[in-house]
Order: sequence, then structure tokens, then C-alpha cells
Amino acid sequence: MADKTYAPIGVFDSGYGGLTILKELEKTLPEYDFLYLGDNARTPYGTRSFDVVYRYTLQAVKYLFDQGCPLIIIACNTASAKALRNIQMLDLPNLAPHNRVLGVIRPSVEKVSEMTKNGHVGVLGTVGTVVSESYPIELVKWSEGRVKSTVQEACPMWVPIVENNEIGTEGADYFVRKNILNILAKDNHIDTLILGCTHYPLLETVIRKHVPDGIHILKQGHIVAEKLVDYLLRHPEIESRLSRSGQVTFDTTESAENFNSKASLFMGRPVEAKTVSY
Repeated sequence: MADKTYAPIGVFDSGYGGLTILKELEKTLPEYDFLYLGDNARTPYGTRSFDVVYRYTLQAVKYLFDQGCPLIIIACNTASAKALRNIQMLDLPNLAPHNRVLGVIRPSVEKVSEMTKNGHVGVLGTVGTVVSESYPIELVKWSEGRVKSTVQEACPMWVPIVENNEIGTEGADYFVRKNILNILAKDNHIDTLILGCTHYPLLETVIRKHVPDGIHILKQGHIVAEKLVDYLLRHPEIESRLSRSGQVTFDTTESAENFNSKASLFMGRPVEAKTVSY
């Protein structure tokens, strides 16, 4: 049973990429408690069906609610694309009507709408995120007409490159260059690129090497943190329920030892997780 005084912000990802979001949240809101959950035993979600991603994500949400989280950030583009809307509309009213579950796509879309000057946007993401068409759909919905064209490029090799710590290799350079050239060939007027996967900020140096000057690159961590600050100001009924002791804990469905070594790469500091099942 969850400690009644412990009410952290839950941060969920299928694997490690959501740690880039957590790192920014921790930096921006250091007084709050956070509980990170990585479903590393079943990662990646990017190639799985909508039904499977929805089921896995709902299981994670229920687990985090049971741990006392009044607010959950789904720090995974695939889960945000394939599961968030169903969870918000179909499950939350019965499961925990006073709790909230937020994703990473809408904050990114709102920010890119402010950033683009000519309305030509590119999205780099996993196969699952690209196939879902979530970014093009949300950009039309939330950009108030400022986004005129959205092209996408699936980058299936980028996550394995990051998770296997191959970031500075020739292979990383080859695949990043290939995907950047592909997306620019689809629209040579792109002025803003969304890194639509939470792993991709770790490849930023390589990405910038191949992206022409003048193209904005949107990383999600800072944007999500900025939008969460605004959300908490607008929703005191949620904010007042959150505990504040500056505690950050990590749960994983995989071996804690495996998680700790890779998670430390993302967080830039030692991490100690515990293995959980749900």
C-alpha cells in the first residue's frame, strides 16, 4: 500500500528515453518527488500494435496510481500517440477521476507552433510514432493554422544506437545523416525539426552536424518541464496533492542491475532502481 504522505509525479516510459524528460523535470521542479517507471522488460513499444501499447500503458498507469501518484507524465512518444487519448477519455473517469495523465506530444506541438516561421515542420520519430500520424494530426489541431506542412521520417536505428552507447561511432553518423537527408528531401523548406522520441536528445551533437543552420531543433525535455510548471499553476487542485521532499526513485520491470547501468548514462549520475512487476 502506498504511503499516504508520498504523492510523487509519476513518469512512465517503455524504456530509458523518458529519463531525458525526467532529468529536465527534476532540474525545473527540484522540490517535488518523482517516481520513474520503465517497462524495460517489454521495450520497445515503437513496433507494437495500438492495442498492445494501450494495454501495456494502462497497466503502468494503474501501477503508478497504486504507488500514490496523483499525476502521471507519459514520457514516451509511442505511448502518448497510441494510448494516451483512450486512457484519458475511457479509463480515467472510472479508474481515478481526480487524477491526471499527460503526454509529451501536445506540449511539443504547442511549442513548435510558436517556433516555426514558415509553417514547414519535420518530425523524426520511431516507426510507431510516425505510423500513428499523431504529430501531423495534433499540429493541425493546435497550431491555429500556423503549421502548413508536416513531413515525417522514421528512424528505427536511433534508439538502438543510444541504448548500446554507440553515439560517437561511424555507424551513428551514417544513420543520422541518412535520416536527416531523407526528411529534408521530403520538404526542403523545413524550418523546425521535432525530435519525436525521448532518446534522440542524446544524439543532438550528431544531429546538429547534419542539420543545416537556421533550422530549429525541438527537444522535448525542456518543453515538457516548462509546460508542466504552467499546468501546475493552472491546476492547484492537482498541485496541492503532490509531495515535496526532492526525492527521485526508479522502478523497472527489468533487472535493476541492467537498468542502473544504462539509466546512469541518461541521467548523468548513478541510479539505483528496484525491479517491480504489475
